[in-house]
Amino acid sequence: MANQLRCQRIGCNATFTEDDNPDDSCTYHESGPFFHDGMKEWSCCKKRSHDFSLFLEIPGCKTGKHTTEKPVLAKAPAAPKPTIKTTAPVTNVSAKEACPRCRQGFFCSDHGSQVKDTNSKPSNQAEEGNSDSQESVKPPPVKKIVDINQPQICKNKGCGQTFKEIDNHDTACTHHPGPAVFHDRMRGWKCCDIHVKEFDEFMAIPPCTKGWHNADAAP
Repeated sequence: MANQLRCQRIGCNATFTEDDNPDDSCTYHESGPFFHDGMKEWSCCKKRSHDFSLFLEIPGCKTGKHTTEKPVLAKAPAAPKPTIKTTAPVTNVSAKEACPRCRQGFFCSDHGSQVKDTNSKPSNQAEEGNSDSQESVKPPPVKKIVDINQPQICKNKGCGQTFKEIDNHDTACTHHPGPAVFHDRMRGWKCCDIHVKEFDEFMAIPPCTKGWHNADAAP
C-alpha cells in the first residue's frame, strides 16, 4: 500500500499518495489570514467573516497538486492604528482598552496582567445626579425565541455545527471557550494551553470543552 502523506497547504489538510496526485486535486488558500477589529479575512481572496468557525469553513481559492512542503506565508498587512479624536479627552482610556487585539478578545502579552481601569469617570462628572446615571442604564437584551425544531448554526469557536434546540444538551457541543492566542508567530488556544507555529496546525487543534450548542455566542 502506498505511503499516505498529509498535504501542508493552508485550508487543505487532506491525505494523498505520490502516485495519485493530479494537478487539480488540492484546493487551498495561497496566503495566510488577516485579523482586524473582529473581522477575519483571507488575504488571498479577500473573503471574510466575523464568526471564527464560519471563517474556517471558507473554501480555498486556488487549485493545484498536494504537497508536503509547508508554505512560506507573506507577512499580513499591518493593522491601521486607531484614529483618536482630538476633541475628546483620552487621558482616561487605558492602554488595554485602546489595544485592537485586546478589544477583539484575543490574549495580548502586553496587557494580559493589566487590571481594567474602574475609575475612568472624569472627576468633573463624579458629582452629577445619580438619577441621570440610573436612567441611562439599559436593560439586558431579551434572548430571542426560536422554534425548538428550527435548524441553527452553533457559533461556539471550533464547532460550527447545525443543530436543533430540541436535540441540544450539556454535552452536545465540543468547542474552545477561548480566547484564541496569536502572538510572536505562535497560534493557539488559551483554554487548553496548546500553541503551534503553523496556521493549519492551529486549525487542527481539537476542541477541549463540551457544553450546549449556542447560536448566539460571541464572535
